[in-house]
Amino acid sequence: MKQPNIVWISTHDINPDLGCYAGVWPGAEQAVTPNLDRLAAEGARFDAAFAAAPVCAPARSAIMTGCFPTAIGTMHMRTKAVPPPEVRLLPEYFRAAGYWTANNVFTDFQVEIPPTVFDECSASAHWRDRPDPDQPFFAAFHGMTTHESQIYLDDAAFAAATSHVDDADRHRPGSVPVPPYYPDSAVFRIAIARYFDLITEMDHWVGGILAELEEDGLVDDTIVVFWSDHGRGMPRAKRWPNEAGLREPLIVRWPGRIDAGTVVSDLVHTMDLAPTMLAAAGLPVPTHMHGVPLFDDDGAIAQTPNQYTYAGRDRMDEAEDTSRTVRDDRYRYIRHYHPDRSAMQHTQYPDHLATWGELRQLHSEEARQLATGQLPDLLTPLQRSLLAAPRPAEELYDLVADPHETRNLATDPARAAVLARMRNALAGWQDRYGDLGLRPEAEVLEGWRPSGKPHETAAPIVVETAEGLAAECSTAGSSVAWTTDPPGNTREQTALERVAGIPAEDGRRWRLYTRPVTAESDTVWFQAHRLGFGPSPEITVSLPVPAPEGSR
Repeated sequence: MKQPNIVWISTHDINPDLGCYAGVWPGAEQAVTPNLDRLAAEGARFDAAFAAAPVCAPARSAIMTGCFPTAIGTMHMRTKAVPPPEVRLLPEYFRAAGYWTANNVFTDFQVEIPPTVFDECSASAHWRDRPDPDQPFFAAFHGMTTHESQIYLDDAAFAAATSHVDDADRHRPGSVPVPPYYPDSAVFRIAIARYFDLITEMDHWVGGILAELEEDGLVDDTIVVFWSDHGRGMPRAKRWPNEAGLREPLIVRWPGRIDAGTVVSDLVHTMDLAPTMLAAAGLPVPTHMHGVPLFDDDGAIAQTPNQYTYAGRDRMDEAEDTSRTVRDDRYRYIRHYHPDRSAMQHTQYPDHLATWGELRQLHSEEARQLATGQLPDLLTPLQRSLLAAPRPAEELYDLVADPHETRNLATDPARAAVLARMRNALAGWQDRYGDLGLRPEAEVLEGWRPSGKPHETAAPIVVETAEGLAAECSTAGSSVAWTTDPPGNTREQTALERVAGIPAEDGRRWRLYTRPVTAESDTVWFQAHRLGFGPSPEITVSLPVPAPEGSR
């Protein structure tokens, strides 16, 4: 069987606010998304897909490793983790199997990205770059159009950022739905309208990628997956372990394998994508992965892959917090380990955003009302709870009856059995996989990097064999890269590139070692890498130049 190509198209900070989710997710009927609606009509739409964390770096680490962030140490926003040695980034498995792997360009997987992972990781990376047009590829495109920062641009910049949105398709602040946990104010209405306009712009970008697949005659041979990392970039969504922080769009098209118009209502993690893609390509799924394949290599959809989905909220930049949540097909349970802290602690980055500022301003004005003997009336109790401290140690919501999670049922005697079951499910998950977020972060960091010094990957051992240069490394969990390109100048990275873990550019093409190397020149360089460790020293192997034919 010919292995399928795989194209991942991801966006930032949206819920299932696409037209194809109308009637499934509240407000989705507002969306103007013809390209994604068509993609869903041609494949499978997953109606109950959930992130492992309500913020980008931990959520993306789960998708790229197939592992819960709390189990491998990638739960804090942000960190540079040292995962267990068996953990690798998904594209490396495909590269080892002969795929061309490309990433355009966002990473943010909570680890430094070694050169063993991608053939190309750049703002121009594309399947069209592969040297052999018959080589299967894994190509990921990560768009920034819908990132929360774009909602709050000035008018001119926002118009430029949404230049492909026709005036007839623009969303009017007066007509957008405002969830009950937000004040019905101009600030929130404008933000929500802009959020939907950005989704329309993002849909245009997706259409361009899909059109390129058609131009290249690759549609029938390619699995296309569309996903978002977590919920919309507003309070009580992004950074919150609630439904709006974790519920995601997920669409998969696999012509000839997945029936057009398939709808999957079972619970899935976006983390399940890693084992799903490996299984679809006929590759073994590593036993350490926590995700489960959502369909097999024939495209058959798995039945009830997950009884529950799980997620956590941990440190959000400088805001220290720990919350865990479990969801079944009806209820969401949330456990807060620091109920004395507000869910909306001061955090420098989002606190400059207009919706955060609006809530804080109204809360401040309510304090002035109290100061003059008035009852506060600018926020509802639900809206006020976003900023309040203390908060309940436990929350329980019936998502069928209450999709916006407005009524906490944790103290309802009629739901005592449900509460106990969900508590047990959460505790069982933590016992099974471990939870590094319950340990002091300084303790975890010291275990990873004693006194702040990273461990170094051992230098690879290279020997000449009849098949070529064979290499191995004694560091558990390491991979070996090799190149025939001599050392050059490494470009200085920006602070954002270092934070996101984007591979450093050294002007060399590093290849993943999978078999003895037949030298293409008289010098080959080898280097070993292990996630979270420093790279090994480079090993240079100089080979004798063969004597000219006929000489002695």
